[in-house]
Amino acid sequence: MIEKNKLLTIGQFAAIHGINKKTLMWYDEIGLFKPACINPENGYRCYNYHQSPILETILLLRELDVSITEIQSFMKNRSAESLKCLLDEKIAELDRQVMHLKAVRKTLHNHRQNMSTLLTMDLSEISVVKKERHCLVTVDIDQDVSFEKEVELITAQTSRYHLGRLHDASYGSMIPVSSLLNGYFDDYTKLFIEIPFLDYKSDLHIQPEGNYLRAFHKGTWENIPRRYEEILKHARRQGLTLQGYSYEKGINDVVADRVEDYIVQIEIPVLG
Repeated sequence: MIEKNKLLTIGQFAAIHGINKKTLMWYDEIGLFKPACINPENGYRCYNYHQSPILETILLLRELDVSITEIQSFMKNRSAESLKCLLDEKIAELDRQVMHLKAVRKTLHNHRQNMSTLLTMDLSEISVVKKERHCLVTVDIDQDVSFEKEVELITAQTSRYHLGRLHDASYGSMIPVSSLLNGYFDDYTKLFIEIPFLDYKSDLHIQPEGNYLRAFHKGTWENIPRRYEEILKHARRQGLTLQGYSYEKGINDVVADRVEDYIVQIEIPVLG
């Protein structure tokens, strides 16, 4: 047990806090953290136990990437209020970093899932899968909206939801099932952005949980109508009622070099 009033050498004090003694020497030189006293006989720096909480606070702030200048300013005006304000700011910053890392992890998981699907998939298969509910950011489009305008709309939404990078989300397009049933296979009315961990808000589109008819299309977009015809025939044969929207998104854009190799995943909610 350390005697709280006993003086410790710089080596002992550094060892207690798991740092190099050169760090303490530097902190002293820049006036950030002074020793309790200087040994008059040999000029060595000495510290005491009561200085430990202050040093640990400095080390915590450094671990949070607080600059030396900021810490020096705090140390000159050290108070509960100033520390609380500084910690509030850093906690908010950490929360943003955690959310970003979770988004990256989710994206990596989606990519891995897509690659597993690519390795085992039967492109001709049409199956029913169970999906969880998802909150989607959507932008309205029609056939008159240019590609440049679509990019502008997507960029505005990614900025609105503070996406640092495009890979923090996945993207796709939507066609109303009513349009498909009437033979309008190019009636895309929305683009969607799926942002991991997005909280529910009234202006978001809810992709409902439940059963979905899932199919894949490989190749150019000109041939997607033929694939939709096959999907609708399959649904009629199986007695399945489709509803809502068809959700399309690419699953191999990371590894496909040619548009002919591009694979689109199609998912349509099934009633009941």
